[in-house]
Amino acid sequence: MREKVTEEVKAAMKGGDKARLSTLRLIQAAIKDRDIANRGTGKEAASDDEILQLLAKMVKQREESAKAFDDGGRPELAAKEREEIAVIRDFMPKQMDEAETEAAIRAAIAETGAASVKDMGKVIARLREQFAGRMDFGKASGMVKSLLS
Repeated sequence: MREKVTEEVKAAMKGGDKARLSTLRLIQAAIKDRDIANRGTGKEAASDDEILQLLAKMVKQREESAKAFDDGGRPELAAKEREEIAVIRDFMPKQMDEAETEAAIRAAIAETGAASVKDMGKVIARLREQFAGRMDFGKASGMVKSLLS
């Protein structure tokens, strides 16, 4: 994952794509920050799964910012946030649609033997192991809750 980001930075520099380059450098900085935080606790450098979680967090932050800019009457800033989202999503696996998400949730419920809302944590943990970066866990958590109710 790191190598792919580095290669994309080089390509953006050669191509003169300043907007893409800026976003790619933000990604690199976030990965470096995570590595430094891990080093402080004695862990290894960020794994690909951690990087995917980091990218998902970056997308979520930009979606919230874009919405705030739209609400505030600043469509040009909202458009910039959405451009950054597109660049970040290039590095993430394809997101699961609602039907795939529900099927995965049902499978995780069966695997963990979850019977009530009390078991929701086990189900979400299983989903995070298997589908990091591919599933919107905000929506998934609501689906898990309704299926266990």
